[in-house]
Amino acid sequence: MKSKFIVLTVFLSIFLSSCNTVDDLLSFNISNSASIKIQSTSPINLPSEIITPEVTTNSSAEFENNKTKASLVKDVKIRSLKLSISDPSDKTFTFLKSVHIYISTTNSDEIELAYQDNINVSTNSIDLICTDKRLDQYIKADSYKIRTQVTLKETLTKDVTVKADMKFRVTADPF
Repeated sequence: MKSKFIVLTVFLSIFLSSCNTVDDLLSFNISNSASIKIQSTSPINLPSEIITPEVTTNSSAEFENNKTKASLVKDVKIRSLKLSISDPSDKTFTFLKSVHIYISTTNSDEIELAYQDNINVSTNSIDLICTDKRLDQYIKADSYKIRTQVTLKETLTKDVTVKADMKFRVTADPF
């Protein structure tokens, strides 16, 4: 009986590790970034909308580099979204109460990508909480739009430029 249990345990561990290996072979990351300018005229304690220029994706090249194509993509999810203040260089996120970032394309509805509420940090970078929404149609597109909603907790004396670094996890079949 004990030997059957050991054999079953070994079999299951080999099976589970091979499934993870197959997933790893069929998955890869795509990185993109966007620049967000928070105006010094933004009101305090009221949400302000910030529309960024369209983000051009290089997904076709990324798919090809990973031996797949858009039609074979099965799943895309955001893995991380980090905000970093790029100007002024000495500014920290103490002014920010909350941030919500949304993604859309001309052919698909807007959905929330990542957020952070009740921000209480004194650093110049922050990791947002990523949603678990499927993003296939957004990453397959030639470009997408990012809309940011911020709520400030203190007055800004000058504009603040924030860089949003996004990492997406793509799972696809090989061609």
